[in-house]
Amino acid sequence: MSFGRVAAARPNSEFGCCDNQPACAMPHASTLIATIVVGIGLAFILGTIANRLRISPLVGYLLAGVAVGPFTPGYTADQVLAPQLAEIGVILLMFGVGLHFSLKDLFAIRAIVVPGAIVQVAASAALGYALACMLGWSGIGAIVFGATLSITSTVVLMRALGERHLVDTDRGHIVVGWLVMQDLLMVIVLVLLPPIAAAFGQQGGAGPARSTTARSPRASGSPSPRWRASSG
Repeated sequence: MSFGRVAAARPNSEFGCCDNQPACAMPHASTLIATIVVGIGLAFILGTIANRLRISPLVGYLLAGVAVGPFTPGYTADQVLAPQLAEIGVILLMFGVGLHFSLKDLFAIRAIVVPGAIVQVAASAALGYALACMLGWSGIGAIVFGATLSITSTVVLMRALGERHLVDTDRGHIVVGWLVMQDLLMVIVLVLLPPIAAAFGQQGGAGPARSTTARSPRASGSPSPRWRASSG
């Protein structure tokens, strides 16, 4: 037997089948095609219905995702491929945002965008942090909750601006610049979040240890008051 025939009959360790079998060469091909076709088709149908009802097509797209999700009956999209396809969609959308972004335009509206975005993000984060603390959340959880509330969804806002043909207007330039400033501020937050979380973790770990030692007299080696009374 020649080397070529041996290689052709060699089992594929990744897919558990032979290389010369075209049916099992790409086991995820049918799942990928089904996820794309069903997702895009259902989003088109529900988006068209939402548009006919004078509602934003984003509502239809959201309902399409709910319909093919794991929490509704019927067809369920692949839970590994669907998030990856969604990431590709976000990448393409941010690419579209970059096409409309101009440093010259941002520099022209810097007096509005820079202080406005900083004040808005700080105020929204502070209100979210206060609300989370009132609900009894931990320190790092309250910080993440406040930071989440302080940013605007670029996906929803850019889609809404595109539907109203406001992207290339003065108001659209201000909104795009505002979103860019929010993204830059969130980059700073993401960089500072791990050390903040580590600091809260150290404080949380040291606090219970001190309180446990203070409450338990046996941990310090001293007898309890009941034992001293009985021995006396």
